[in-house]
Amino acid sequence: MTETTTGPLGDVLRDGERIGLRYVRLLRHSPEKVWRALTESDGLRHWFPTDIVGERAAGARLSLPFWPEGLELASTAEAIEEMGVDPGSYVSEGELRVWDPPRAFEFTWGMDGRADLTDLLRFELEPMADGTRLTFTTWLGGPIHNTDTAVGWHVCLDELADLLDDGPTAPSEETSALLVQRVKDRTDELRPKYAALIPA
Repeated sequence: MTETTTGPLGDVLRDGERIGLRYVRLLRHSPEKVWRALTESDGLRHWFPTDIVGERAAGARLSLPFWPEGLELASTAEAIEEMGVDPGSYVSEGELRVWDPPRAFEFTWGMDGRADLTDLLRFELEPMADGTRLTFTTWLGGPIHNTDTAVGWHVCLDELADLLDDGPTAPSEETSALLVQRVKDRTDELRPKYAALIPA
């Protein structure tokens, strides 16, 4: 179990009023293995807050139902409740923009059809002599909770690296509780670092 966050902080991007974040991770695994962890439910369950359901083709509509652990960890549950919806039954929507295995995967992730709550996520994989260089870029739909969003993606990528290095853990009440605690610990460690990086 990792006790401290090992991944480097993300870079803050700006395009007018829009804010983006870019993270680079060097992973000691083939692009094909990383791609499967990024795009298949069996891998997503261990590091991404939602499943990604839909045809794997550019232009396809996507459904993004939250994993139970994803809802427990995300402040997103509060935002969903503010929309008057039960977080346990809420499914986000998106559109697959780029599908180029195992090189590039890009999609939108929206909440309630609102442009100000729709993010763009892009994963780019570059083969290296000893594994894969993963570049993850996200453009945020709005300025709300940018620090928590940055922390959240950093922790997700740490969990992805752990999954690739250590393999999946069978889901159970005990393993879910351990995951939640580990993610909360990492989040507490990272929040002040990203608060300093991202202006209010």
